[in-house]
This record gives sequence, structure tokens and C-alpha cells, in this order.
Amino acid sequence: MNGHSDHDAARDELRAAELELMLQRERVAAMRRALPLGPNGSDFEFDEVVDGETRRVALRDLFTSPERPLVVYHFMYGKKQTTACPMCSMWMDGWNAVADHLAENVDFVVAASADAAEWATLASDRGWDKVRLVSAAPSTFKLDIGGEDAEGYQEPAISVWELVDGEPRLTYSGGAHIDGDHWRGIDLLSPVWHMLDLTRAGRGDWMPSR
Repeated sequence: MNGHSDHDAARDELRAAELELMLQRERVAAMRRALPLGPNGSDFEFDEVVDGETRRVALRDLFTSPERPLVVYHFMYGKKQTTACPMCSMWMDGWNAVADHLAENVDFVVAASADAAEWATLASDRGWDKVRLVSAAPSTFKLDIGGEDAEGYQEPAISVWELVDGEPRLTYSGGAHIDGDHWRGIDLLSPVWHMLDLTRAGRGDWMPSR
């Protein structure tokens, strides 16, 4: 724009930094894809409410096809987390809206430590009707993968699995990097903070409230 040379010069410098950030994300993604296979998850079991009835399912049952990866988000609800995490709830609002797009490429499941019926009730109240939900209460799944600690306090985490010779194997797991009252790292899974980062005020200390 004419007459804004200071802005234009600074914007060009920022554009170069944004390009380097994009390339760095690509390098990190390539490292993630190259990770060797992790532990076997055959022993993990979950409860799932289907047509009002609770049934027990194994981790391998969450795959709809042997060729599809399984992405599991560890929702902060259950045990020491007696109310649903507002941050996780905001993410679920978004994921429910794009579930059909995700389903074209991956199986996506959200696991909470809450009782399966309580978890299903929360989902119904929030309108989460397109995402598959399971309760991890029957096993040590969330503890072993990093979604909760030994006392039952919940942490935001995500894990990715593949079926190898019929057995579920961990290919990636990650959690948040806590910086004061803010959570970084897997915030990339939500566009909200990054939209705020485009403004001069930035994200500040904002966190979801419901």
C-alpha cells in the first residue's frame, strides 16, 4: 500500500519469518511420520454407549479398516476432572463440525475417563453427534499414554495408532507444553487461538469458558 513504507518493510520481514515457520512445521511433520513404531495397545479396553446400551470394546475395535490410522483425543473429563474441560469442549465443537471431512482420511475417536453414560449425556447436551466417543475408565489407557496422572488428574493429549499385523501400535503421542496458565503445542489442533494471534492484541490470557 502506498504511503506505508515502514509497515510494508516490516511486513516483508514478517513474511519471511512466516515462511520459515511453515517450512519448520513441514520438517517436524516429516520427523513425526518417520517415528519408529511404539507400544502395542492390544490390552486397552473402553466402554461405549450404542443405542442406549453400554458395551465393552478393545482398541482394535475402534478401527473401521486395517488401512486407516486411528486418531484418539484424550478429553479432560472424569476422575479428578469432575466437570468437562472448557478448552477440550471448544475443540470438540469444532471437530464435530468437521467430522465428515476427517472421516475421509482417518478414524477419529475421543476418549474421556468419565463413566460412559455420563460422557454420552454430556455429548448429547453439547450436540456432539458426529464424533465417536468412548470411556477409557476400564483400562490404564489415558495413564499410559499421558492423558492423566497417577492420581487421576487429566491432561490434554492426543495419540495416533495403526494396525500392524492386526495389532494396534502407537505411532505418535503428544501433549500440551504448559506455560504458566497457557497450554501450547497441541493448540495447533484448534484455529481459535491462531485467529486471535493475527490481531495486535494476540491471544493474551484468553481461555475458553464453557
